Amino acid sequence: MTLPRRFLLALPLAAALCGGSLAQGYPSKPITWVVPFAPGGSTDVVARTVAQGLQAALKQTVVVDNRAGAGGVIGVTAVAKAAPDGYTLIGGTISTHAINATLYKSLPYDPVKDFEPVSLIAYVPNALMVNPALGVNSVQELVAWIRKHPKEASYASSGAGTSTHLTGALLADTLGVPMTHVPYKGSPQALQDVVAGNVPFLFDQLTAGLPLAKGGKLKVLAVTSQKRSVLAPEVPTMAEAGMPGFNLVSWQAVYAPKGTPREVVQRLSTEIAKVLQTPELKSKLEQQFGMEVVGGGPEQLAALMRSDIPRLGALVKKTGASAE
Repeated sequence: MTLPRRFLLALPLAAALCGGSLAQGYPSKPITWVVPFAPGGSTDVVARTVAQGLQAALKQTVVVDNRAGAGGVIGVTAVAKAAPDGYTLIGGTISTHAINATLYKSLPYDPVKDFEPVSLIAYVPNALMVNPALGVNSVQELVAWIRKHPKEASYASSGAGTSTHLTGALLADTLGVPMTHVPYKGSPQALQDVVAGNVPFLFDQLTAGLPLAKGGKLKVLAVTSQKRSVLAPEVPTMAEAGMPGFNLVSWQAVYAPKGTPREVVQRLSTEIAKVLQTPELKSKLEQQFGMEVVGGGPEQLAALMRSDIPRLGALVKKTGASAE
C-alpha cells in the first residue's frame, strides 16, 4: 500500500514533536551516571560532585554507578549499548574517549560513533615532578640533565597508554631523545618509585604529587596545561618554562548513548553548565582537586575529540603502546 504524500511529509514533523514532548517530560525517572573506574579517582569525584547539583536542578535522582575494569572499557561498552533515552550517561575521559581509540586494536565501542557528547566538564593538568636528589630546579635544567644522561633518562607513569605515559612520550618526542618508559599499575606506585629514586621523574596529576612535594619528597617543575594551577600558582606551565606549545591535559566529560534526542542532550548540557558555575561546586573541583572547570557544550567536546584522537593516536603509535 502506498501512503499518501501528505502523510509522508508529516512524518518528520511528528517525529520532531515527539522528541520535543520527550524532552519536556524529561526526566521522569532516576538517571544513572556510570563511572567506568573504581571509586575515589578523578572520574568518580567529578560524577559524584556534579550529580549532586544535577539532581537538584532536574528534581530527579542521579545515581552514580561504578563499573570498573579493563581500563574503563567495561563501563563504557555497557553505556554504548544502553537505551538512548537520556537515562544512562557515562563519565568519559581522555583515556576512554581519545587514547583508547588507538591503544586497543579491537575496542568494543567507537568513542565517536557510539556516543552523543554532552559536556566537557573539566581539564585535569598533569605536573612534571622529579626526585629532589636529581639536583634539578627547572624544566630547562632537567632537559640539560636528560641530554647529558640519555641512558639514565627514564620516566614513570601510572600505566601504558595513560595520559601520564603519553605526556612523557611527548617530552621525549619534543626533545628528540629516546627515553625509557617505566609503567606501573597506578599512580601511587609510580610516585613512590620516583620518591625512592628508582626512576628520576614522572608526569602525574598535580593533586597526587602535591602532598609529597610539600613534604620535600618530590619537586614540581611545571604543569602541562595552558594555565597555571590554582593549587600551585607559583609553578610555571611547560610553555612558560621554555617548552612552547607543550600542552597535554587529561579531561573529564560526560556522554549519552548515540541516538539520544538532541533536546535531551541539550537540556543535560545546559543544566550541567549551570551546576559547574555554582561557587561551592566550582571551588571544590578547583581548590580541592586541582581541576580547571570548563562546562563546555556538545560542540566543544566533539571538537576536542576531533583534535585529541589523532594527536594522541600518533603518540601511541610512536611509543608502540598497546592494551592487548
